[in-house]
Amino acid sequence: MKLLKTLLAATALTAVAASAAQAEKWDMPMAYSATNFHSENGAKFAECVTKGTGGAYELTTHPSGSLFKGGEIKRAIQTGQVPIGERLLSGHQNENALFGFDSIPFLATSFDDSVKLYKAAKPAMDKLLASQGMTILYAVPWPPQGLYFKKEVTKVADMKGIKFRSYNTATARLAELTGMLPVQIEAAEISQAFATGVAESMISSGATGYDRKVWESLTHFYEVDAWLPYNYVLVNNDAWSKVSADNQKVFKDCAATAEAAGLKASKAYTQFTLDGLKEGGMTVGRAGDGLVGELKEIGKTMTTEWLGNAGDEGKALVDAFNAN
Repeated sequence: MKLLKTLLAATALTAVAASAAQAEKWDMPMAYSATNFHSENGAKFAECVTKGTGGAYELTTHPSGSLFKGGEIKRAIQTGQVPIGERLLSGHQNENALFGFDSIPFLATSFDDSVKLYKAAKPAMDKLLASQGMTILYAVPWPPQGLYFKKEVTKVADMKGIKFRSYNTATARLAELTGMLPVQIEAAEISQAFATGVAESMISSGATGYDRKVWESLTHFYEVDAWLPYNYVLVNNDAWSKVSADNQKVFKDCAATAEAAGLKASKAYTQFTLDGLKEGGMTVGRAGDGLVGELKEIGKTMTTEWLGNAGDEGKALVDAFNAN
């Protein structure tokens, strides 16, 4: 009996050791602060996968660009340095214009329209990312993009010469067309950039400004609802192919939950963060009709340029969006 108990104990220990050896630890880099709704949503997704796979896949999120800077995350996933991560793909529009579909000025200016645009674009995005060895697990839009300044701005001429934080091709081009000076700055560096004068303005959501307490350096936020860019959680296809069908289902189910929860959070966060900017002392409100009119004319130029760069696939997804 003693020998039997010893054998059973040894067998149990061996099983535990084998289970531990088989567990996959996946690091998941994220560009935004731990308190940002995207990062919080990603942490819940990671917990869902870890629990749903019984610990076979243990996901750990790394917010604030702590593992890889925002601009490095896509390459890290693509090359297999990490199996999974979150990235704002419009930041890679210089690679392929299709990545910037969600930053076409004034094409989709509401949550409903942004979801419709994403659905129209997803087949092309899936194809493009597959060619780069990646798969979209889920995507969540930011709140509508507005303009931040250190002074009152009522017309485009007021922007001339201002140092403008850009985060993708569209924002850099917007700066050029308005006479501002584009400066490439990742989200994690925003507070320091404004505090030191490296940047004096940006176009972003109320969420980004609130998370980075930009009221310490800036004074005005103008709601223009220019576009709603998406953050994507991507998985490396080599790593994905090694996940069993049952565990892939867990990932997909958790991703579907995260996509729905993220959209809901983004909507709720919109007004909350605008109120937070006000409480911080900023002047917050709709941009004047004159300024919006000038920006929409610039938007027409940018749309024409984007369609020229995106080719037939770009035209097809915009046509599909407009048809619905």
